[in-house]
Amino acid sequence: MYEPIRTKSVHSTMADGTPDFPHRTREEELDIQLAGHLAALLAVTDELRAHAPSDDLDTAADRLARQVTRLRGGSAPARAPLTPATGEPHLAALHRRAHTLAGRALVVAASRADTAAAILTAERMDAHAAALEPRELTAH
Repeated sequence: MYEPIRTKSVHSTMADGTPDFPHRTREEELDIQLAGHLAALLAVTDELRAHAPSDDLDTAADRLARQVTRLRGGSAPARAPLTPATGEPHLAALHRRAHTLAGRALVVAASRADTAAAILTAERMDAHAAALEPRELTAH
């Protein structure tokens, strides 16, 4: 009814002491995850900068790029040149996406005990949450 297994398992048991695939430490895996989340947040931040330029977003982008470079051992993140955006911007959707990415990065930064990245991502979450809050109308 069942066909017998004909090949060696792809899962090494470490019984022989020589694994047949490279291993990373937990810290290395967390560094890779955190760098990825921060790079994604940087891409959304750059897109926001194209639609609604601000000094806050410029500063955030620079800080994010420095953190990604640090986590990647000096390799700077790839960034698209900042060009004025055309078409209708969906700023609320971009802020929601950035907030979500910052939250993911915060979880990994906390797990990794990376204070600098945790502070930066918490600040970005606050900034994007504030950008999503409805503006109060004032009567004239």
